Amino acid sequence: MTLAAGAAYANPVAPGDVSFSDTGAIAESLTGTPGDAASGAKVLADRGAGNCVACHKISSLDAAFQGTVGPSLDGVGDRWDSAQLRGLVANAKHTFPGTIMPSFYKTAGYIRPGDEFSGKAAKGDLQPLLSAEQVEDVVAFLTTLKQQ
Repeated sequence: MTLAAGAAYANPVAPGDVSFSDTGAIAESLTGTPGDAASGAKVLADRGAGNCVACHKISSLDAAFQGTVGPSLDGVGDRWDSAQLRGLVANAKHTFPGTIMPSFYKTAGYIRPGDEFSGKAAKGDLQPLLSAEQVEDVVAFLTTLKQQ
């Protein structure tokens, strides 16, 4: 069983191979295994990773300067199932075309991407903002956010 989990992490679904439903959901795990909610909470609050708190309020997280640009994520586990949350984290534009939320698991199709901090146009695909494992971790945490 441990071998299967290791193999799943070794071969995550590549960003270009992700299959979105008509409503933007991603039915299957990107890694083949469930994410870790504690690690997902760290990604959400980490300004160098997901930085979700820059736009969203999450009352259960001890993170300074939480945003109000996006909707509060309190109770999001009651509003969306894991497939819908996975789709929103990976690329919310499949669900909400006009959103300003970044696509966290995407490598191509950007308009005028830059090459890091050089000020020059990128050559080829970019790296996703989050790994497949980090997306699954964030989804695992978000599913724990229930109304109280």
